[in-house]
Amino acid sequence: MNENRLRQEICDVGASIHGRGLTHGATGNISARLDDGWLMTPTGSNLGQLDPGRLSRLDENGEHIAGDKPTKESFLHLAVYGQRAGSGAVVHLHATHSVAVSVLADLDPTDLLPPITAYYVMRVGKLPLVPFYAPGDAKLAQAVGETAQAHHAMLLANHGPVVAGTDLSAALDATEELEETARLFLLLQGQRTRYLTTEQVAALRVAFPIKA
Repeated sequence: MNENRLRQEICDVGASIHGRGLTHGATGNISARLDDGWLMTPTGSNLGQLDPGRLSRLDENGEHIAGDKPTKESFLHLAVYGQRAGSGAVVHLHATHSVAVSVLADLDPTDLLPPITAYYVMRVGKLPLVPFYAPGDAKLAQAVGETAQAHHAMLLANHGPVVAGTDLSAALDATEELEETARLFLLLQGQRTRYLTTEQVAALRVAFPIKA
């Protein structure tokens, strides 16, 4: 995909995310890989009102070279790309149900959500929790990078999801599946539940391996 088309796709995805209430105000950010760098949403931007010509352009070293100043969370995106050569896009949101799960106590930090549906297993897989760090703390980038070595999706504690995909469509699909599964998980609290079995999960992972 050429750069102009990718710029428009980022704006279209941002408008869709914002319009459906998956992010609010000036929260959330999106990035996509180019042959010689990255495109990112600008700092303080509302994802529902992005301008293709003002997206931030970073070079292959992660240096800002054109467009508006990039999101202040650009280091999260670069930390993921640094560990995942096959990832073409990263979506980071403050989606309500995902954030709610990220603040619950007594969940397994290596895998926060149970296998409620097949599509969650197919698109997200396992969901680790990255410990809380204040916004801008360099330790957060290190923790995200370490987690990204083995996982394309993660929840930042008391913050929100970071999800990578082979392209922007794949990253968005996985982000939406994560948010919907988080919503289902919260709705089912206190109810008797029937999750997919270990055997069912294993079979899905063989048949539909995640490529991100």
